[in-house]
Amino acid sequence: MSRVIIGLSLQIIQKPPMSDTAQGIPGVPDLTHPTELLQFGDQVLKGSLLLVFLVLALGVAIALISFSLRRHQPEQEVFIGEWAIRYSQLLRGLQHLTLILILLVPGFFLCSTLSNRYHNWEQAKVTQVAESVAGERLEQFVPQVRYVTQEAYTYNTQVNGKLVKVNDTRDVTRYLTLAGSQIQVKLDQSIDVQNRASIYRIDYTAEYKVVNQLRDITNFFFEVPPPNGYSLLASYKVERDKTRLQQTNPGDYGFPFRLQPGQETSFQVTYQAQGGPRWVYNAAGQLLSNFRLTAIANFAPADFASGIVPSEIKGDGRSTQFTWVFDDNVSVKNPFGVFTNTTPIRDTGIIPRLLLLAPALFLWWILLLYLSLPMNLKNVAIAGGIFFACLLSLTYLSRLINAPLAWTMISIILLALSWGLGSNRRASLAVMICTIAGAVLPVFGLLVPFSGLTLSLAGLLCAIWLAVRHWYSWQSLHSEDRSI
Repeated sequence: MSRVIIGLSLQIIQKPPMSDTAQGIPGVPDLTHPTELLQFGDQVLKGSLLLVFLVLALGVAIALISFSLRRHQPEQEVFIGEWAIRYSQLLRGLQHLTLILILLVPGFFLCSTLSNRYHNWEQAKVTQVAESVAGERLEQFVPQVRYVTQEAYTYNTQVNGKLVKVNDTRDVTRYLTLAGSQIQVKLDQSIDVQNRASIYRIDYTAEYKVVNQLRDITNFFFEVPPPNGYSLLASYKVERDKTRLQQTNPGDYGFPFRLQPGQETSFQVTYQAQGGPRWVYNAAGQLLSNFRLTAIANFAPADFASGIVPSEIKGDGRSTQFTWVFDDNVSVKNPFGVFTNTTPIRDTGIIPRLLLLAPALFLWWILLLYLSLPMNLKNVAIAGGIFFACLLSLTYLSRLINAPLAWTMISIILLALSWGLGSNRRASLAVMICTIAGAVLPVFGLLVPFSGLTLSLAGLLCAIWLAVRHWYSWQSLHSEDRSI
């Protein structure tokens, strides 16, 4: 999943606006948004009023029925005694239900908010990595040897009302293919203090060979522009046969020269530049012959760009040397070169998914505890607080270390605290089984690739435990009544 996300993110050229990245997961509430917070408060108020109205209505109904049976004393005593007990049990169960709802509903909104925050953090991290390898770059284009030749052409025109065919000549720009290229570039990486992004400092040295294979052309232009995307260019120098060529106009990187038919000459190009954080060589559709490019990256980790596999790769731990060799008439469509290899971002989206399912896991665990041993209100409240606190710790600890390892450490604390729910050793052992089957394994199952298998094992363990608890010899787990 993460490889697909990074593969799509590498196509990003500009950083997306903050409004796009801050939207979070669509349809998931976020209590950091004032509008959603007000809506949540309004729904809680309406739900609370409805619950209170139903309880009062039931009490009023019992009172009215008791009043109607006042002339029948025996029936009234039986009815009032039976319904008073049921109403008392209903109020007692309603207290537990209310407490669970108080823990579950705010816990859901807390987890959804954390899920949105974590999702935004993951997307910002992916965007940062994508910008570091697919943003600005130093791109060196292959030099061009340009010449102008006369070309005959024919056109029709009208002279004195008659159509006349005219033969004429015009100037046409052509290009001569390089006979050989020997390039060496040294790359050093530094940190841009303002943007905290990697930038490259390069030392470029190249020798290009030109052979005049034409019969009637002797005037040429050697055009070798500096790399695109540089922030600093220094010591730019072009030499022909050890003689430095001077620029005629500022910003004009075309150098005129004469070369007789059948003769050859060589040009040396050197400069130092800063930019990046990537360096590539663009063949611009030309055929490369007797071509050799050696890129020495004095940093780690470095990798070759654009999928053009180097002919040779050497590394000594401190630097990596990439060498591309093309002997005869090779066309390279994509720019190729070196970039800083970043650590792939794996397992994205796992923590947000876990946080969205956390209330269901809490309900699973607390129901398993209710079916296993008596629970009072205080223990339910403490257990709920511990559960959501553990998830909160997992959310932020997983940014620093591996999420399964973080949950393993947190689950030890959860098991140690859950031991106190039991009134004796046997009850505490039952709590441990419930916590492992209802909380530790389900959360761990959502963090590992085999989620379905792990959740199935957790569900099977819960079913086995309840069967053993109620059908065999685990009937008495407490020494005193702790139901409320």
